[in-house]
Amino acid sequence: MYHSKIAGLGYYVPSNVVTNDDLSKIMDTNDEWIQERTGIQERRHIVRGEDTTTSMGVKAAKIAIERSGIAKEDIDFVVFATLSPDYYFPGPGVLVQRDLGLRTVGALDVRNQCSGFVYAISVADQYIKTGMYKNILVIGSEVHSTGLDMTTRGRGVSVIFGDGAGAAVLSREEDVTKGILSTHLHSEGEHAEELALQAPGMGARWVTDIIADNDPNDESYYPYMNGQFVFKNAVVRFAEVINEGLEANGLQVSDIDMLIPHQANLRISQFIQNKFKLTDDQVHNNIQKYGNTTAASIPIALTEAWEQGKIKSGDTVVLAAFGSGFTWASAIIKW
Repeated sequence: MYHSKIAGLGYYVPSNVVTNDDLSKIMDTNDEWIQERTGIQERRHIVRGEDTTTSMGVKAAKIAIERSGIAKEDIDFVVFATLSPDYYFPGPGVLVQRDLGLRTVGALDVRNQCSGFVYAISVADQYIKTGMYKNILVIGSEVHSTGLDMTTRGRGVSVIFGDGAGAAVLSREEDVTKGILSTHLHSEGEHAEELALQAPGMGARWVTDIIADNDPNDESYYPYMNGQFVFKNAVVRFAEVINEGLEANGLQVSDIDMLIPHQANLRISQFIQNKFKLTDDQVHNNIQKYGNTTAASIPIALTEAWEQGKIKSGDTVVLAAFGSGFTWASAIIKW
């Protein structure tokens, strides 16, 4: 059996910067209120016609493939994590295969929201471990800005999210002391509706229902989040799944060289950092600049940390996420 290693990383964010002050001009909010609750100072929003979930994923993927040192013809499989596909169907995986000019390889879409990239890494890791594939492109990409309620009514959610994409190339590693040591995935659907977007959906309100009602007060097609409930669950599940990964590999908290948490809320990351007594050098946060980019947040942060020299050969890197579903996950990587 093989291990899989991260051979290349890349990310892309739109050039359009939206600050908290910018938002205060279109809704009743302010910089102090947003920073106090989330830590976010600014985020990126696409310019319509310039970027999509797929196009951003492709841009991030090109960087990751170049850095991996392999040719695009060597990519065996694509796994694309997103909650904001360009189309209801097909998913963006096949669009990436087309736009990158890849061989007719398989393309899989992962719909696990904030945990999506770690789930996608886990799927790719299993394929490589069994010897089925050698090089897999994994992407997390999101466009939130065009689907948010950018009014005072929606400010509790809309100020949090941003757009962006990150990508990784996973390749076969024959040294089983290196690479992805383990992944750990969980879900608790009992709380699915506490963080959800219910329409359009076949089981709730489909497009025909929305059009027929033409109700300007219908909020079912905007994201809903029970913020306090999500926060309370997140801090518990983050800690649990990090400990689970460490224990599975005989590691201690002191062995963590870098923790990359999903960028949901800076207050959640700080809570976890304090709980595990990690220093600022052991945790990489960038939600201040990009907001919550859901499935893209971990690959963007991971790439940034690597680019800044915070991750070196031999380091133990922990990825951890919690989000809608409820789903949560971790990955333990020996760099």
